[in-house]
Amino acid sequence: MDLLPVEIKANNDGDVAAALSALGGLHGAVTTRRIWFAEDWDGVAEGRVPLLNGGVIVRFRVGAHPDDLTVKLRPCTREQLVGRFSGPFDAEPFEYKIEEDRSGSRRVVAASLVHDHPPGVLSGAVEPGADPAASIGAVQDQFQHACAPAVRLDGLVALGPILSTKVGDVPLGDLEVGLEVWSVAGLELLEASIRVKPKNGDDAGKLTERAERKQRKLEDAVRERGVTLSEHPENKTRRVLTALAEAGRS
Repeated sequence: MDLLPVEIKANNDGDVAAALSALGGLHGAVTTRRIWFAEDWDGVAEGRVPLLNGGVIVRFRVGAHPDDLTVKLRPCTREQLVGRFSGPFDAEPFEYKIEEDRSGSRRVVAASLVHDHPPGVLSGAVEPGADPAASIGAVQDQFQHACAPAVRLDGLVALGPILSTKVGDVPLGDLEVGLEVWSVAGLELLEASIRVKPKNGDDAGKLTERAERKQRKLEDAVRERGVTLSEHPENKTRRVLTALAEAGRS
């Protein structure tokens, strides 16, 4: 199988404003948008997140240029990615990518199919009483049915909005780092991330070694600026969705 790009993340959940300042995120070009996640209506009424527990994430981002709707499988295996979804492709307005996510000691494979939409088009899909599933396109529906057939994308409700503040290409030593803050439901979470792409001549061992070295550099660079890395066992998506589902419990 082809080698996968690696996205490496380091998280902070303390004084996020101070952390963002310490990492230099106040000096870059800021992108602000609102994020919603679709979840099972009945599950949310009981404080549960069945889609997320089934490894399926449905995300709406509004306020960017363009808006986008993502169907993501995380965690997943390469074996469950079948047919046209066994490898990445880019076919306007879709982008399909497969990556390895690394955060702390966690390593998972994630596959995501992103559908771009004109600005503002997705606002109606996340309004109270709307059906978020109605905006899921045929290709995304095919992706979910082919690769995660046990999960049903109906009877959904939109959870959010999460305020996302993002700054790209922030220099930390010799790294170019993306910073993103999520604010919602009493939570503020900061994620610093970099990507490591396979190079010509790489094998799995060389890519893994380089990714591990870059991860240490990222974590060291964050700590050297006085920012404490989160020790929370869950990623930011699960933390936020769990909080929103609990708030939506009937």
